[in-house]
Amino acid sequence: MTDAFALLRDVTLRDGLQLTGKALSTERKVEIARTLLGLGVPALEIGSMARPDLVPPMADTLEVVAALTPEELRRCWVWVATPRQVERAAAAGVRNFQYCLSVSDAHNRANIGRTAEDSVAAMPDAIRIAHEAGGEIQLCLATAFTCPFEGAVDPERVLAIAADPRTDGAADIVLADTLGQAHPTQVGALVEAVRTRTPRRRIVFHGHDTWGMGVANSLAASAAGADMVDGSLGGLGGCPFAPGASGNTASEDLLFATRPDWFTPAALATLVRLSESLLTELGEPNRSRTVEGARSEAKAFDWVVSDQA
Repeated sequence: MTDAFALLRDVTLRDGLQLTGKALSTERKVEIARTLLGLGVPALEIGSMARPDLVPPMADTLEVVAALTPEELRRCWVWVATPRQVERAAAAGVRNFQYCLSVSDAHNRANIGRTAEDSVAAMPDAIRIAHEAGGEIQLCLATAFTCPFEGAVDPERVLAIAADPRTDGAADIVLADTLGQAHPTQVGALVEAVRTRTPRRRIVFHGHDTWGMGVANSLAASAAGADMVDGSLGGLGGCPFAPGASGNTASEDLLFATRPDWFTPAALATLVRLSESLLTELGEPNRSRTVEGARSEAKAFDWVVSDQA
């Protein structure tokens, strides 16, 4: 990997789990978080403050937070959508908050129950609460490329929210290809526009692999100036309020493409076994091509994973 490539944030424990029909125990979530952090994954999403009746797999987010140390939590993010959710998460020990709204009103109503303008208007309070807790907050823009209800999203709408003074104070901006319908040229252009035409923040690209462009879009985002990209184990996940959404870009595929220093064949073997066991528990398919390749018969290749090793 070159030093210029974006860092990985693994979102298995939030966006990865929220579409699943089976719940993981709090202990299992903590085990996964510690395995990923121990390997060297720079950042994780570990849960959501969404209503548990709407997103049941996230119901124990604060229990996961309570089980992790302050040092571990410094590398962990929790999804929030209102100032009150920031307040509750901060009281539990969260210090990294991902404040999410959708660029399209139709999806924001489906996902959060209000217009995008209402979410932007509430963001100054969310920023204030996060900063008073000694934390950082991200501005996360879902449906930054397409919306399941409205179709194509005007990039100028994304830029207007990113440049809105009410979002000042957000350390990062997350551009989410919620449906996985974007293509690399489009992704690169939007990242470049955000980088050059809005206040300087760290840029995060959140991609899905619905149309097979997950890794390509992430590489394009990085080349255009994104500092971090999101992925989940085995490509697990998707938005429960976005018809047509499918799994995230697989963390294993992003890592195999970029080769950060900590990502060795032994690290891949640990990820493959973790991914396979997790997805078997959940009854979900493994969509990672790297996991598939790691189980090939090409034994002379150092990255092939053998259970006899």
